[in-house]
Amino acid sequence: MEIIGWILIITSFIIAFVGTFYPIIPSVVFMLLGYILYGLFFSFAELNWLFWIIQVLFVVLLFSADMAANAFGVKKFGGTKAGVWGSTIGLIFGPFVIPIAGILIGPFLGAVIAELIVTREGIKQAINSGIGSLIGFLTSSVVKVIVLTVMLVVFILFI
Repeated sequence: MEIIGWILIITSFIIAFVGTFYPIIPSVVFMLLGYILYGLFFSFAELNWLFWIIQVLFVVLLFSADMAANAFGVKKFGGTKAGVWGSTIGLIFGPFVIPIAGILIGPFLGAVIAELIVTREGIKQAINSGIGSLIGFLTSSVVKVIVLTVMLVVFILFI
């Protein structure tokens, strides 16, 4: 039973990291699931209140950094709220329309199309917004990997 527990816990953590690049997978939920599985299979005793406070702070940081990186990328390249929304929609639907490549193409096209439809400032501005969206997504993914890694290290230190 111990081996099954570790397999489920490690699988949960792996899925959390996959979610950093495939945004339809909620990374934080799988990371927290790994902690809960550990508690259920082994013991919650090591995962005291300090552990949970630290993890909640990292969850807040993760959500804040994720949203800020995407919005910053679009805004830095002159995009508008329409570009941010288009990028987000493209990020969600892109991987379904174009598997694997849609992760990068979706946010770019979403931002470009939204800018063209809503702001109508021209193709150059729309493409700049798309580039900003792509940079924001990649930056966000790097930040997520770092925060998830720190969350996992904290977990390992507590057990």
